[in-house]
Amino acid sequence: MSDDHIVCLVADRLIDGTGRDAIGNAAAVWQDDRLVSVGPRDQITIPRDARVIEGDDLTIMPGLFDSHVHLGAQAGMNYPRLLMTPRSLQLLYAVPNCAATLAAGVTTIRDAGLTPAGVKLAVERDLFPGPRMQVAVSILGQTGGHADDWMPCGAIVSLGSGVDIPDGVVDGIDGMRRRAREVLRAGGDWIKLCTSGGVLSASDDPTAAQLTVDEIAVAVYEAAAVGKRCMAHAMSAQGIKNALHAGVVSIEHGVFLDEEAIELMKQKHAYLVPTLAAPLDVISRAKREPGTLPEAMLRKAISTTDQHRRSFKAAVEAGVTIAMGTDSGVGEHGQNARELALMVDAGITPMAAITASTLTAAHLLHLDKELGSLEVGKVADLIAVKGDPLNEIALFNDPGRVRLVIKGGKLVKDSLTSAVPAATIA
Repeated sequence: MSDDHIVCLVADRLIDGTGRDAIGNAAAVWQDDRLVSVGPRDQITIPRDARVIEGDDLTIMPGLFDSHVHLGAQAGMNYPRLLMTPRSLQLLYAVPNCAATLAAGVTTIRDAGLTPAGVKLAVERDLFPGPRMQVAVSILGQTGGHADDWMPCGAIVSLGSGVDIPDGVVDGIDGMRRRAREVLRAGGDWIKLCTSGGVLSASDDPTAAQLTVDEIAVAVYEAAAVGKRCMAHAMSAQGIKNALHAGVVSIEHGVFLDEEAIELMKQKHAYLVPTLAAPLDVISRAKREPGTLPEAMLRKAISTTDQHRRSFKAAVEAGVTIAMGTDSGVGEHGQNARELALMVDAGITPMAAITASTLTAAHLLHLDKELGSLEVGKVADLIAVKGDPLNEIALFNDPGRVRLVIKGGKLVKDSLTSAVPAATIA
């Protein structure tokens, strides 16, 4: 479908991303890349020269945000495949990964490491389709920690392409200062730190803290010096608290949150990006493809799932701010929106899950003045899904239910068949 100067999307309902009640019999109108009218159909005048798009049982929503992906990584952890994949080929998988993510209705992402800034630049230059991006480039952590690609046999097996990505292993304040500056030089919008152990690493424990508070703080300082911030892979309670004390604003995973960590998150106005899909994806992939993942990593994934849900539920009940993230790359790219149903199953309301995936995530990325909600004057990033997600949040488990994706006013996915002249719309 060609892009028109003025476009109107008419639907059964509209969820604007702010948390306000859904609007029935709604419409959104955009001109070029900006929204010019949003609201009930009977309160909107559709310009006669507009292209009008409609379909049955549609819900209009803002384009979704995923605050934790790895577009530079093939889907699923498969160590034999990693050993046999040239780095240049590994990087090229970012192209279909970007396209699948955008087609799923995710119009903005934060890449949490393993993806060079060149992928972001390529999408901005329309070399291939993809979401808007902020990138962390590298994943930084201590020797023997979650960012260390060392394997017990002595081999170094990188999960990413390594192209234009500074090495992730760093020790000491001076080492962290230099490495943080290298990440910023490489185009990092965020600095990603591993302040605890993790699942997909060979020699550490997810319940253990990693990096000292001083090491974390120097990365926070270097990021802030150029107007940027730090995010932390943080599963252990102490690792979470260390990150927060040092000034990290975004806690990824948060598997072993305790009451003190939850209270500190609230005091610091930090965000929790729960990635509930991540351990489930590790387990399902390992069972589906035996021999692709070390048994020790699978055991770690299995051991975290129940506590992960409990920690998320406790954080929600305490009022911690939640921003949606999936860890896609660990799982399939283009299945991102499954996270909404997982969040609801773990204790959040459908509307809160949608807000976490739209305006709240936009706040986290400092993009809320332009994106994240359907409001006049904002950028026209929006999607249309088949059905009512407030009554059927699991509709997002099927990417095919995302029928229309608009990014910056341009139709980048259209699986609707009804498009009629404005003159025929009453």
